[in-house]
Amino acid sequence: MSLAAHLISSHLPTIKQLQCFLAVAHELNFRRAAERLSMTQPPLTRQIQSLEDLLGQPLFGRTTHKVTLTDSGHALVTKAEAILTALSALKQDAQPAAARLRIGLTRTLNFELISPLNRLLAAFHASDEMEMPSLTSAQLLQSLAKNSLDLILTGEKGPEAEDTVRYAWVYREPLRIAMPSAHPASLSENVALEALADLPLCWFPRSANPQFYDKCERYFSTLSVTLKRVREPEDSLLMLAHIARGKGFALMPQSKCTFHQAGLCYRPLADDAAKQLAIDVYAAIRADETNAAVVNALIALSQPDEPEAPAHPRV
Repeated sequence: MSLAAHLISSHLPTIKQLQCFLAVAHELNFRRAAERLSMTQPPLTRQIQSLEDLLGQPLFGRTTHKVTLTDSGHALVTKAEAILTALSALKQDAQPAAARLRIGLTRTLNFELISPLNRLLAAFHASDEMEMPSLTSAQLLQSLAKNSLDLILTGEKGPEAEDTVRYAWVYREPLRIAMPSAHPASLSENVALEALADLPLCWFPRSANPQFYDKCERYFSTLSVTLKRVREPEDSLLMLAHIARGKGFALMPQSKCTFHQAGLCYRPLADDAAKQLAIDVYAAIRADETNAAVVNALIALSQPDEPEAPAHPRV
């Protein structure tokens, strides 16, 4: 049998399986890997299990507290990166050089549900995980500084000096309250945070996004009640399951409110909170950027059509 015939007939790992594997290998956390890939954890887990079944060996060690790479997993990282790099080069070779923009996105938002921005990003020929990594704002700024990305979309404007990073405001993402549907406040069209003072707020550490954290804390300090806080779980689905059982509430970007289960509902914030707590999204490039395609992309992103709010049913 020829090599070509053998490759065609063989049951081989898929690109998606390798991308899922690398996301988990880099994050060592299934929740963060799922967010990086803009997917939920169950299908990510299925992709990893299918890859392990195909290869006949475990790639990760899993406990309730951490995820580690096995020896087989460590060996696969280099091979998977080489395969995906070759595929990325194959795609790039078919595109005009000027069209190849290296764009990074904040993993806080689901840009696929923000239509005008998604259309612009697709027009930049950067529409898959290899070309548009989904990272934290801090990781994005580090990648921009290291020249491994040309342009980033980040939640809130960072503290970087204007002679280092050039920012352009792009979009304001509304927050919604994820809350128990059995709570009396769920009957309101818009919910004030004071109405949820009997529940703890599932809250993130300041290190995750200092600018947005401080913005929220300034607003919380103006409330007539003190909000109780609990550390949000690493697993967002676990957090939402707790909320569905009446164990708390969370503030979530509207484009991320896609998971539904019995006992859980999403509600808009009351007007004052909605104005104060939305996430301001900025595009950023290096201040000394001279590539006209990158500069033009920044300009295009800062002048999109009016962003459409993702549609979510009232549940």
